[in-house]
Amino acid sequence: MNRIVFYILLFPIGLLSISFHEYMHGKVSYMLGDPTPALMGRLTLNPLAHLDPLGALAMMIFKVGWAKPVPVNPGYYKNPRKGLMYVALAGPASNFFLAFVFAILLRVFILANNIVIYYNLGNIIINRANSPLIHIIVLLLFLGVYLNIALAIFNLLPLPPLDGSKILMGILPPRFRRYFYKLEGPIGLIIILALFYFEIIGKIIYPIVDLFLNILI
Repeated sequence: MNRIVFYILLFPIGLLSISFHEYMHGKVSYMLGDPTPALMGRLTLNPLAHLDPLGALAMMIFKVGWAKPVPVNPGYYKNPRKGLMYVALAGPASNFFLAFVFAILLRVFILANNIVIYYNLGNIIINRANSPLIHIIVLLLFLGVYLNIALAIFNLLPLPPLDGSKILMGILPPRFRRYFYKLEGPIGLIIILALFYFEIIGKIIYPIVDLFLNILI
């Protein structure tokens, strides 16, 4: 795949996926009675409201990144612990939903155009594409599936400040939660960036991404 084409297609898919992820965090918190996301202007799909420069850079380098966290106030929830867990779950769930939608569109397009694709660890080979436009559409839809699965799996890792840590805190007994609170903020982010640098994150999530790709496509 031409790298320039890859990044041109990755950018809009990445913006859509991350924006929808953060919007759903805010939407669920709002549905639980918290007006904070709306007051802070985060109940929107406008990517500029959610864009984090460091997360966008990680997206371009590592094919997975993050946006600015949506501010929420669990004090408005009837059950703050469960409420935070539901809000955290909304993000990865939104990416699984988008992956499913893109997978359906990709399957329909492949069948309609008699295309054959092969993929492994995120690399795709497209045969029988009759025009450059068809080739680009297949790549775009494939990236929609691939990137959203990667984002969902990445955010489910139990590392603060990722969603997986908040989901786990909603399940664990209170005495264990303080360990996660200590990793919130810069420390947790440094750990995640170090795991990216030493390619540990990829070794964890990409085999799982491939498993889901085989199921959906």
